[in-house]
Amino acid sequence: MTVLINQPHPSIDKASIQILVARFYGRAREDALIGPIFADAVHDWDHHITQISEFWSAVILKTGGYEGRPMPPHLKLNLKSEHFDRWLSLFEQTAREIFPEEAAIIFIDRARRIADSFEMAIAAHAGKIIAPRHSRRIV
Repeated sequence: MTVLINQPHPSIDKASIQILVARFYGRAREDALIGPIFADAVHDWDHHITQISEFWSAVILKTGGYEGRPMPPHLKLNLKSEHFDRWLSLFEQTAREIFPEEAAIIFIDRARRIADSFEMAIAAHAGKIIAPRHSRRIV
């Protein structure tokens, strides 16, 4: 199967991205490992889900609607590798439930690259150097 990860799949639109984000955060909020992190960090869930939906629309659909800076808030959270692993596991599961495989792979590839970017930036901020762990895995 050939998947063009830099082109949106016909099943992906802003509405489907909103469904993905809402369903993912529904799971993440209940998760024993990452739920408490979100509970401490997010105070307005409606705003957060809208903002993250805009982020994913900008990443996947190139809408340009997201104007935030995602790294600074994440630097404050004391995230560890197991948090990224759980985030990816829940996100990948949700993407595969909502989208056909060809579309889910697009989200999964981007999510893994973002997780690597965040992990490496957090490590660099702490004066460490780490290699990417997620984006090199076969989808």
